[in-house]
Amino acid sequence: MATMILVRHGRTTANASGTLAGRLPGVRLDERGLEQASRAAERIAPVPLALAVTSPMERCQQTLSTILEGRAEQPTVVVEDGVSECDYGEWQGEKITTLARRKLWKTVQTQPSAVTFPGGESMAAMQARGVEAVRRHDAAVTAAHGDAAVWLCVSHGDLIKSILADALGMHLDLFQRLHVDPASISVVRYGEGRPSVLATNTHAGDLSWLAPKQAAKKGRKSPRRRSDDAVVGGGSGPEAGLDKV
Repeated sequence: MATMILVRHGRTTANASGTLAGRLPGVRLDERGLEQASRAAERIAPVPLALAVTSPMERCQQTLSTILEGRAEQPTVVVEDGVSECDYGEWQGEKITTLARRKLWKTVQTQPSAVTFPGGESMAAMQARGVEAVRRHDAAVTAAHGDAAVWLCVSHGDLIKSILADALGMHLDLFQRLHVDPASISVVRYGEGRPSVLATNTHAGDLSWLAPKQAAKKGRKSPRRRSDDAVVGGGSGPEAGLDKV
C-alpha cells in the first residue's frame, strides 16, 4: 500500500491565545505557525507526492499551500470533509482554561469514546469519519500509483491522534497518550495485514527516505510490491530501501 504523511496545521492565533477554535471561520496561522509550516515544507520537499488532501478549515489549507509552494510537480489537491476538525459544538470559541473546569473535561481525558460535545459530535464519530477518509484515499492512491506512492494529508490535532490510535491498534480511550503538535509530521502505511506507524509527532529531519528508490514511470503502477511483514530483529532501516519486497 501507499504511504501517508500526516501533517497538523501550524500554530494559529487561537492556539496562541488558548482558545478552542473548532470549526469557527477566520482562524489563520500566526507568524510562528507560518514558520512551522515552512519547516514542514522543507522536510517534505524531497518526496514526490501523488495526492494532497486537506481539511476544509482555513488553517489547514494555509498550511498545505505553504508546503506545496515552489514544488516543481504539484499533486492533485482534494478538500476532504472527513478530515475536518472535530465539531466541538458549544465548546468552540471558549478558553481552554474555562473548559478544563467543566465536568465533561475529565471524561475527554479518561474516556473520550464516551464523549459527545454539547451541540457537536462525538469523538468516536470523529475518529470513524477520519479513518474512513484516509483509508479511502490511501486505497485510491495505491490503485492509481502503486505501492511506492506517497501522499499527504493536512488535518487537526485530535483527528490525527485518532487516526494514529487506530493505526496502532489502540482503543480511542488511550488516544490522549499521543501528542500531535502544530506542524508536526507523522507517517503511516496501511499494509495488507496491518498498518505500520513509521513516525509520530516529528519536528526535524528531511523525509527523503520515503521517496521510492525506483520511481515508477508517470501513469504506471510500481512494478514492485512492498511487504508489510515485520522483520525479525528490527531490520536494517529505511536506508536499505522501502520499496524492497
